[in-house]
Formats: sequence, structure tokens, C-alpha cells
Amino acid sequence: MRVTVLLAAAAVVVTAPRWLPARVVALRRKVFEKVNGDNVITFPNAAVGPDRFQEVYSHPAANGRSRGAGLSDLFWYWLSPGPEVHQEHLEAGPRYDDVARTTRALLSGPADALSAAAARCAARVLDETVTGRVTLVRLRDLMMPVWAEYFYELVFGEPCPREARDLIVGHADDVVSALKCTGLRHPARRARLTRYLARRVAAGDVRHPLPATLTPTEQVHYLQGTFYNTGVVQMSDAMAHLLLALAQHPDVAARLADDPADDRYFTRVLDETMRLYPLFGIAHRITTAEIELDERTTLPEGSVLCFSYPDYHASGHARPDVFDPERWEHTPVRESHHIPFGVAANRPCPAWRLSPLALRAATGEVLRRFTLHSTVAHTRSLPNRGACLLVRVGEPLPPRRLARIGALLRVRDRWEHVWRSVVQLVLGTVMVLHARRLRLAGRYFDPRPTAGCRVDQPPSSQENTA
Repeated sequence: MRVTVLLAAAAVVVTAPRWLPARVVALRRKVFEKVNGDNVITFPNAAVGPDRFQEVYSHPAANGRSRGAGLSDLFWYWLSPGPEVHQEHLEAGPRYDDVARTTRALLSGPADALSAAAARCAARVLDETVTGRVTLVRLRDLMMPVWAEYFYELVFGEPCPREARDLIVGHADDVVSALKCTGLRHPARRARLTRYLARRVAAGDVRHPLPATLTPTEQVHYLQGTFYNTGVVQMSDAMAHLLLALAQHPDVAARLADDPADDRYFTRVLDETMRLYPLFGIAHRITTAEIELDERTTLPEGSVLCFSYPDYHASGHARPDVFDPERWEHTPVRESHHIPFGVAANRPCPAWRLSPLALRAATGEVLRRFTLHSTVAHTRSLPNRGACLLVRVGEPLPPRRLARIGALLRVRDRWEHVWRSVVQLVLGTVMVLHARRLRLAGRYFDPRPTAGCRVDQPPSSQENTA
């Protein structure tokens, strides 16, 4: 009897990587849905299929951003400080227009200059941090200093000092770890970057005038949230997905390395990466008026609409789970279910022009130095941060050694996924409950003043970063 129990227990432990993570993820989703409390409508669904997805997403009444949704409390909590003046979270009006103009100006420039800056930043970081013949890295961690330096140069027009890079990376890593529920927020770490940016803004060091509709404190939070939060995090994730896809599809990587001037092929590879691994899981909007879809279906004013990028990108494609850049050779992107940068009519990503240029330049610097190898799980949220082996070009490893390292990486990744899924369940639940208690977005829009907080201002900095 005792032997049977021991064998059963051993079987449970040994097979845990196969069944436990999926069940914990399902439980985490139920906790999020239960705690959130919104009457959320997710698209595409049975009534509004993929063919009408962009129609609803682009509707003029689907333009509310934060006011009136419990989801906003959670996003403001994760993105503090600065969500109240983040371009993506501002309600429509003069302040949004002012901020959007400034963002476009800071992200603009000649294509050659934008590409050269990305290549320069990538080369500097790679040469500094990856010096051996063979190096095991986490791709997202490797790329964060690259994009920290890049966005610093875009904002300040000068090379990024190491002090600033460390502050930006520490802040961005804290934000993305909280978003993926692999770590709690550390407000003090974020505040260090806030203080640094405040000094630079006060000194007039930003290369373009900041939005006049924002107070000096809001200008600092705008820079921190838009460029050193969203900008660094999204570009690091995009680069990690792209490089991990290349590591797991060596024929694609070899073609890019052999012909780095082939813009069309790189575009297909990037489109396929963004289709299969969209940076946004869900984009939420709040309806500011009724949306009548047909004689039987009307979305009431105040509805919380959640647009699922993964579900939409998977529809209308043959073998949607397969990484296949060649699918784009004869399939026009504009006619496909593919919106990597959102929809033009409803706040598309302001870096839609810059991102492909910068990603291509940085990818070229990586492939010029290394071949990439990885056997870890590649999922949209990428909580494992993309473990990958970099082998210096011209110094290949024997195939048998590569195979052994790959097997070890695969086993390690599966067991990491077991404990990480439990950590995500616990920390995710804690943060959802904390965000619901603080109600940062709800209190910001609350018409009733609270002690020490004007109606037209966000809660105090202490409450925003609690």
C-alpha cells in the first residue's frame, strides 16, 4: 500500500509540468474575471465574428479609455506612476491631442537616422554584455538596455549614460514583471526614475517642448509612462519574440543573416511574429454611446469592450498556430485579420512607423554576431523571458553538444513553468485585489472630491504608488 502511494505521488510530481500550469492558468483567469466585476464583452464572439471585429473596434462610440471600467483600475495600478497622463489612457479631448502630437514629434525622424540609432544602441549593449563564445541569455532582459538607450536618445538627443540606463531598465522590468504577475510592484524603484526625469525636465533637457496642457509633474509621468514604460517594455518584448522565433526556426534566421538587405523578407518575418505573438492580449475600450450592430444587437453606452488580438489574429489563416512567414508572400496584410499596431481609427500605436525600422536594425546587429538556439516554450505572454543560447558566428558548437544543451533547456523551462504558474496565481490575485481596493482610475474620475485630492487631479503620489 505504501509503495502504491509513493508511486502515485511520484507520478503526480513527474507529470506536473504537463498538467499543472494549464490548470493554474485557468484558475487565475477565473480569479481575474470574478474580482474585476465588469460586464465585459469580448470580441470576436458568436454575435460579432472576426469579419466585424474591426468594424466594432473602429466605431466612433468605442472611444472611451479609462473612465467607468474596473479594468482601468488594474492597468493604472500596474502602470503607476503616470497612467492618468499616458497617451493610451487619456480620454478624448485637447489634452489627448496635445500629448499625441508630442509623442509623434519625439518618435519622428528620417528613417535612416532612426535605424542607425537602433543599430548603434544594439551594438553597444551587445558588445558590452555578451563577450563569450557561448552565452545563455534571457532575450527580454538582453534587449531592455538596448531600448532603454534608444528611447533615451529619442527624448534627450544624446547618448544614454549608464546611470540613466540602469534606472530605466529597473523601472521597465518592474512594470513588465508586475503585468505578467511574476513579481510584485516596487514603487520605490519606479520613483528613482521619476526623480531623475524630474531633474532633466526642470533643466529643459528634453529635445522637444512637452505638452503645455500638462503640469510639470504630469510631464515627467508622461515621459516615464509613454517612453520608459510602454516604449521600452513593448520593444523589448517584440524583439524577444522575434529573436526566439528565429532561434527556433534556423532556416528563417539563416536567410535573414545571408541577405540582410532583403527588406521584404524581414517584413514577412516580422508580420508573422506579430501575428502569432501579438504584444497586446486584450485592448479594452468603453462605449461612450450606444452601438447598434443590427436589429437584434445593440451595445449599451458604458459597455466595456475587450478586443482579443490573439483570437483575431488566429482567424482567417490556414494553420494559424504554425510560424510561417511565407504565408505573407501572396496574402496582402491589409486584407487579413492582422492589426499588430491596432486600428487606424481608434488610437493605433504611435510607433507603428518607427518600430519595424528599429527592430530590423537591431536584429541585424544580433545576427551579425550570433547564431541563436532555443528549445523553450514560446507563448504570447513570454513569462520565461525567452531563454536562448547565443553562439558567436564563426565559432559553432558541435551538433551533439547543442542537442544536449537544448534538452537541458527544455527540461529546465518545463519545471520553471510549474513553480512560475503558482507564483503568477498568488501574486496576480494579490495585485488584482490591491488594485480593486485602491481604485486609482475610479477615484481619479470620481466627481466627489476626496481629502487632499482635487477632482481634476489624480490621487496623491503616495496612493498612486502604494
